[in-house]
Amino acid sequence: MANHASAEKRNRQRIKRTARNRAAKSALRTELKKARSTVAATPADATKAVREAIGALDTAAHKGTIPRKRASRLQGRLARALHKAGKAA
Repeated sequence: MANHASAEKRNRQRIKRTARNRAAKSALRTELKKARSTVAATPADATKAVREAIGALDTAAHKGTIPRKRASRLQGRLARALHKAGKAA
C-alpha cells in the first residue's frame, strides 16, 4: 500500500504501463503465431506475414516492450524458418 503521494503516482504509472505492455505483447504473440503458421502451411505466401511480424518485433523492441536481443533472436528464427520452408517447397 502506498503511503506517499509519489508512491501512489508510481503505482498508477505501473498499472498503466503494465496494461500497455500486456496488450502489446499479446498482439506481438498473435503476429508471431500467424507468421509461423503461414510458413508451415503455405511457404509461398509467408513472406508478407514474416515481414509484418519482423516489423512488429522491431516496434516492440524499440518501445522497450521486449528486449532488443530477444527481438533479434526471434527475427532470425523466423527468417531461418522461412528460408528452410522455401527450399523444401
